[in-house]
Amino acid sequence: MKRLALFAILLSASPAFADQMTGTAGQMPGMTMDHAAQMAMPPGAMPQEGGQAAFAAIHEIVDMLAADPNTDWSKVDIEALRQHLIDMDNVTLRASVTAEDVAGGMRFLATGDGATVGSIRRMVAAHAKTMNGVGGWSYTTEDIPNGAALTVAVADPSDLAKVKALGFIGVLALGSHH
Repeated sequence: MKRLALFAILLSASPAFADQMTGTAGQMPGMTMDHAAQMAMPPGAMPQEGGQAAFAAIHEIVDMLAADPNTDWSKVDIEALRQHLIDMDNVTLRASVTAEDVAGGMRFLATGDGATVGSIRRMVAAHAKTMNGVGGWSYTTEDIPNGAALTVAVADPSDLAKVKALGFIGVLALGSHH
């Protein structure tokens, strides 16, 4: 709602912004967009958010790759990134998670329906493989009906409070692999 309100304020407060976003003053936003004119606007003249988080993330990565003259385009797979972002969305917003205390750690049971099941299994397995051993934490996974279980064991007992505070999604967000 805040973005829509900001967009409405910008349209009403700036005729130049309105013309750039609509193509001609008075048309409904989004009906016509003059991307060439938008690209010619000075930095800061346009909102920086891409309008949708996954699209914005892809846009940022594409811009970074395009700006690097050493990009090896034969190794770029933007569709794989898009699929991963779909998995991230499914797990973040559609998975149901319960947590259990286990000796030296926590066990998270993540379940879902439809496509969310595959997303959970892929995300949990990939995260456990990438992060196992980092910071003295060990990760084990197993498929369960409609999802996956992730067990996080800590070497330092004082880390247990951190695992509990992070919960399932916080644990998945750890690391710079995203």
